[in-house]
Amino acid sequence: MAEPESVTLQNPTARVLVVDDDRRVRELLVRVLAMSGYQVSEAAGTDAALALLGHSDEFALVVSDLNMPVRDGRELLREIRQHYPDTAVVMLTGNDDVVPAVECLKIGASDYLAKPVQVQEVRARIEKALSERNLSLEVRRLRDNYHRDLVRQVRDLSRKNQAMFLEQVQMAVTMLEAKDPYTRGHSDRVAGYAVATGRMLQLDESLLDQLQLGGELHDIGKIGTRDAVLHKMGPLTDDEFAEMRRHTVEGESMLSVLRDEHPAVLHIVRWHHERMDGTGFPDGLSGAQIPLAARIVSVADAFDAMTSTRAYRKFQSTESSIDELRRNAGKQFDPEVLAAFEAAYAELGAAHR
Repeated sequence: MAEPESVTLQNPTARVLVVDDDRRVRELLVRVLAMSGYQVSEAAGTDAALALLGHSDEFALVVSDLNMPVRDGRELLREIRQHYPDTAVVMLTGNDDVVPAVECLKIGASDYLAKPVQVQEVRARIEKALSERNLSLEVRRLRDNYHRDLVRQVRDLSRKNQAMFLEQVQMAVTMLEAKDPYTRGHSDRVAGYAVATGRMLQLDESLLDQLQLGGELHDIGKIGTRDAVLHKMGPLTDDEFAEMRRHTVEGESMLSVLRDEHPAVLHIVRWHHERMDGTGFPDGLSGAQIPLAARIVSVADAFDAMTSTRAYRKFQSTESSIDELRRNAGKQFDPEVLAAFEAAYAELGAAHR
């Protein structure tokens, strides 16, 4: 490997931590990155890296070897994703470590570099990872500002401004889903299933319109939920689950201006996670206490979630998903609504053959 030359990059002064048990590789990377203008620290293993992460100002990026003794790079990656979600991670792997490298990408690594590393490739991959991190932070900042502005505007809206308000919240849903390929299009599909089910139940046009809007906006409260919770691949902690549950109440609050004209929309947003047996949230309603519109969207939402790939699991087939809905009829889902959904779905499928 040729001696690195000094170069100016787009992310100067970013703090980078290099983790590798091989001193020669570590020193080489430190030298390359320091000459590129980064503030570089180093650690010989996972425990030393975590100590630095815990007692220093935030590192923008960690470059870590995959194969290290005692606790390998995957363990370090998981710890960083859990405790330092704003820190990007690039893994170092051997040429034959493609499968573990891909596994690291699934866990949350930004990229990986194969050893022996090449100076220009190191610079390019590090700069790319930092640029993507900066973009993600900027999108979050804009989204948080948008959320605050939206909530403030809701308090002052009059009924004549509802059309403008609806355009804003629908844009917010689009922004929320655009960040996550796993949920892209989810709200539109839920709305479509809900309206088709409502037609099968012979509901009037006014309620069908509210099913459409409620399906589109049922998850609007998630705009205030942290990315680390929304996109977590493993089980949620009790605190994280509590944060996730709040999206129903927060969504209803955001849409309170619609209460007089579109009450069923608020019913959907607040109660689409209630269950027929009373074990749902946020209010533990049961049976007919749950408004019909919310019972309809509950089925549509669950079906689309099961038939779509999510960060924490792969999609299920249509047949398997419907079987799962049937197994929970009477406990989670309204049997009459489920029967109407199945008939509507069969009709939709026939129309597209």
